[in-house]
Amino acid sequence: MMNSRGEVTVSLVSHGHGEMVWRLVEQLAAFPKVGQVIVTLNIPEDYPEGLNKKVTLLKNDSPKGFGQNHNAAFSLVRSQFYCVINPDIELSQNPFDTLISILNNQRVGLVAPLVFNNSGVPEDSMRRFLTPLSLLKRILGWNSGAYSLNFGESDISPDWVAGMFMLFQSKVYAKIKGFDECYFMYCEDADICTRLWRAGYTVVGCLSTVVVHNAQRASHHSLEHLNWHLQSMFRYFAQHLFSLPKRM
Repeated sequence: MMNSRGEVTVSLVSHGHGEMVWRLVEQLAAFPKVGQVIVTLNIPEDYPEGLNKKVTLLKNDSPKGFGQNHNAAFSLVRSQFYCVINPDIELSQNPFDTLISILNNQRVGLVAPLVFNNSGVPEDSMRRFLTPLSLLKRILGWNSGAYSLNFGESDISPDWVAGMFMLFQSKVYAKIKGFDECYFMYCEDADICTRLWRAGYTVVGCLSTVVVHNAQRASHHSLEHLNWHLQSMFRYFAQHLFSLPKRM
């Protein structure tokens, strides 16, 4: 599955993000290990003329969910590694050299960098498995279920990582059949990490590599998004609650 142009194919989906997307695309295309950047326009929007030769543009006739979009992009992948990234990520450095070195361990199916917000504070992007108890604690403000993260510390193996930046071995992504498309916008990341652990692979959080996320938590102010979020959590519990992978 090696792409002669580069080791990594990156997939990102725009929901009308405009210039934010194309700034990120130019950053990604400049990295030597990135051979292809697949941009999916989930809704109609303008895009620049004369796109970088590394860019493949996909246009949806109607909006699709997170998993469906990234699985469709993966059907075009011929590279060794596949990266799923949010359009509102900013890259202050090239994360791929370090992350790929971790994926050279064949037991590692997925690696993610440390994610900071715009204020330079680590986000809760690496968490423990979802359970009704952990959800209740989060609602009550007792415990978010996130790991304590500090830049420069040793790599960790979180139960799951948020879908804002995920770098996979392509063969592993294919083996577990990618994202579960029955989820819509929420919990796809928790689900795919749970299935990776169950398949015998490790999820790694790399605390020596940083990306910045301009978070837009729509579920906090949209009833529609909140409804999708709740449906996804109930689906996750129904699928995994009584069969969560045993961790060492």
